[in-house]
Amino acid sequence: MNTATVEIRKGLAGVVVDYTAISKVNPETNSLLYRGYPVQELAAKCSFEEVAYLLWHGELPTQDQLAEFTARERAGRALDAVVKQVIDTLPTTGHPMDVCRTAASVLGARHPLAGDSSPEANLAKAKDLFAAMPAVVAYDQRRRRAAGHPIEPVEPRDDLGYSANFLWMTFGEEPVDEVVEAFDVSMILYAEHSFNASTFTARVITSTLSDLHSAVTGAIGALKGPLHGGANEAVMHTFDQIGIRTEESLEDAAARAKTWMEDALAQKKKVMGFGHRVYKHGDSRVPTMKAALDKMIAHYGRPELLGLYNGLEQAMDEAKAIKPNLDYPAGPTYHLMGFDTPTFTPLFVASRITGWTAHIMEQAASNSLIRPLSEYNGVEQRTV
Repeated sequence: MNTATVEIRKGLAGVVVDYTAISKVNPETNSLLYRGYPVQELAAKCSFEEVAYLLWHGELPTQDQLAEFTARERAGRALDAVVKQVIDTLPTTGHPMDVCRTAASVLGARHPLAGDSSPEANLAKAKDLFAAMPAVVAYDQRRRRAAGHPIEPVEPRDDLGYSANFLWMTFGEEPVDEVVEAFDVSMILYAEHSFNASTFTARVITSTLSDLHSAVTGAIGALKGPLHGGANEAVMHTFDQIGIRTEESLEDAAARAKTWMEDALAQKKKVMGFGHRVYKHGDSRVPTMKAALDKMIAHYGRPELLGLYNGLEQAMDEAKAIKPNLDYPAGPTYHLMGFDTPTFTPLFVASRITGWTAHIMEQAASNSLIRPLSEYNGVEQRTV
């Protein structure tokens, strides 16, 4: 069969499939923009709640709009009793992403607007899912640490913002401001990134006129894959392989990490946390997340982690001139906060719900069934 005239772009690399007004990477400034705003400016000046509102509505909220939105979010924070029962039936040997995927599906089946996909219903579902997911992630980490012993979720507090409450429900302690701010920054940076694999999955599902929760459930499945959402976990696995020595100096840790990276590259091992298909001059989100990591390292007094970070980054730059992506500083930041490594990608889910649902609503507003063609290269027609 002659397929020489057909251009196949594996992974849809370079293929533009639709318009979006939600986000873009500005090549002139190498900045990721949410609705036109550079994400580093949003992380410096806005809360995650304000950014969520921006992604859904196209503009930052007024004080009255923000107050109404946060009141609704705080009212929906408690872990649904049926969702808790379902989570308790799932094995703790499975990945926490399985819990997120299952919880999203159960929440969708139980939503009072389950059969309604109007713009108003979809926005309501998006806000409810945004409010509900932190309790799922927090409870799942707590039950895993309980090692099979019965445990109740930490009840949410309506006097805390989104990020502070998320940390409260996870650890049962009111977090200090520095940790809340760093966590909020990570949520903002992970919230949206155009037509990535999970977002495109959500849009494909939406294009069939399926419901919002089905689209989010599919997106979670896509994000579970290590080539997309698992890199922040993989970064900590790399740190663990090198060995985290809490009493080690920054310089000694950097030297060991540099040697490890040189050996890994010589063996042609894939090292996660570096490179990005969209960015040609480094991930624009990294400086903001790295600044948050630096504050956490100083807060917890853990210079050896900065040594590992610097050693790996330097060795990769010298050998391949490949820069870190957002997952590289995010992984150790979550580790310092006390999150278990398998929980890192569920944190990504809690954030990206905002971007996914914004794209779901955008797709539904100007829908066309996404159904690409393929070029057959199998056996020619034959008879049985």
